[in-house]
Amino acid sequence: MNTEPILLNISRHITLNSKEQKQFMSLLHTKKIRKKQFLLHENEVSRYVAFVISGCLRSYSIDKNGFEHILQFAPADWWIADMYSLITQQPGHLNIDALEDSEVLLLPKSEQEKLFTDIPKFERFFRIITEKSLIANQQRLLDNMSLTAEQRYKIFCKSYPTLIKSVAQKQIASYIGVTPEFLSKLRSDYLKAK
Repeated sequence: MNTEPILLNISRHITLNSKEQKQFMSLLHTKKIRKKQFLLHENEVSRYVAFVISGCLRSYSIDKNGFEHILQFAPADWWIADMYSLITQQPGHLNIDALEDSEVLLLPKSEQEKLFTDIPKFERFFRIITEKSLIANQQRLLDNMSLTAEQRYKIFCKSYPTLIKSVAQKQIASYIGVTPEFLSKLRSDYLKAK
């Protein structure tokens, strides 16, 4: 297991000594997820937070008409979870699946709680990434209410530059709230303007 990416991710916010690194790494579970395989289904209780080593995951809900609404993409070096379910330990509202063959490191909720007691600086780390997630979700909500589809697409391109070519257009369309046909026009206009 390549531990370097997750330790580098953590080192952006807190400093761990070698003993703390070893203890943290001992709590993680490696999981390979094939393309289209689920990490979490709607109505399940989320028992893990996941760090993406390679590949790409997404979280989404499906409305009563069968339309997918993508909340988040998680390429390599991103964290992903159904935060509502993880925190409340109630059945969640999100599906999380792999858009391509992926490898993740799972930190069980029970071990995360133990980690907060054993190495308190992890509370700071998870507080920081939770705050960043809250800010990003709030900004996305405001953007969806006030920006044009073209502006939302440009923000997507800036937020997820590695996904522009690797993720299916219908996935991107779902994320920014347009039809795939309209996204095709936006993308064409965007590329012409570059």
